[in-house]
Amino acid sequence: MQPYVSVVIPVYNEEANLAPLYARLVAVLDTLGKPYEILFSDDGSRDRSHDLLARFHHERPHSVRVIELNRNYGQHQAIMAAFERVRGDVIVTLDADLQNPPEEIPRLLAAVEAGHDVVGGYRRLRRDDWFRRHASRLLNRIRERTTHIRMRDQGCMLRAYRRDIVRHIAATRDTSTFIPALAMSFANNPTEIPVDHAARAQGTSKYRLFDLLRLNFDLMTGFTLLPLQVFTMIGMFVSLMSGLFVMYLFLRRLIVGPEAEGVFTLFAILFFLVSLLIFGLGLIGEYVGRIYERVRMRPPYVIHTILENTDA
Repeated sequence: MQPYVSVVIPVYNEEANLAPLYARLVAVLDTLGKPYEILFSDDGSRDRSHDLLARFHHERPHSVRVIELNRNYGQHQAIMAAFERVRGDVIVTLDADLQNPPEEIPRLLAAVEAGHDVVGGYRRLRRDDWFRRHASRLLNRIRERTTHIRMRDQGCMLRAYRRDIVRHIAATRDTSTFIPALAMSFANNPTEIPVDHAARAQGTSKYRLFDLLRLNFDLMTGFTLLPLQVFTMIGMFVSLMSGLFVMYLFLRRLIVGPEAEGVFTLFAILFFLVSLLIFGLGLIGEYVGRIYERVRMRPPYVIHTILENTDA
């Protein structure tokens, strides 16, 4: 039977959370009265996560599918692997750490049935530490200013998409992508609703500070040329000021004579210009690297095994 909803869950070393997540999720989906499927995408877990997922599949072979990647590729590539294989008319993404309660899924589906093609959740009361909350708020503002993609909470993965939106996302085949932003760029009638957020009960977050910065850098360079344009304008301004400064030093030498006491000022200006140049090269390299990743045509992930009912 064709499922109405597909729930996609990326998993990476979450053995402590999988059993309670599965029990709560199945209880919620059974009350919908509509056919469903659950796709667990195992992103190269090194604990017992895959054994638990295999058990879930054997308990419900018609509604639970498991995709096992051969190594860790990152959360968004694990979701993309599932997006290419979903069968439902509505696709819901959900983290495996139980910070996004599965009990919120009916509210997402109600918003989709009201006519929205993308429904994003934003955490009503976020249960993270002070630094993580404020850093996320700052990065949200930077992303909105640079990409003009409006999302109240880009870090919340509890979201629902119409099938055609997911099909467009899967067709991009980007090696570095940010699924919520990509969905918003394809959406015709998106909306956002408040959802509950719980503190992580077991394990630790897989996103370190470096990963968050890298994710947001991918987001900005993947959806806009504004960083390059801003750097170009900065370069033009610095070049103008440098030219005026050289003219000033030339005229001062003619009028006052040579000087030696300003050598450290010149070194400071030189170091600033060199650091600005290195930053610009890194920024250009990021864009060139994205082109390189695209043209070499390597697969963004490799699937090791798929557990599913072959009669479906």
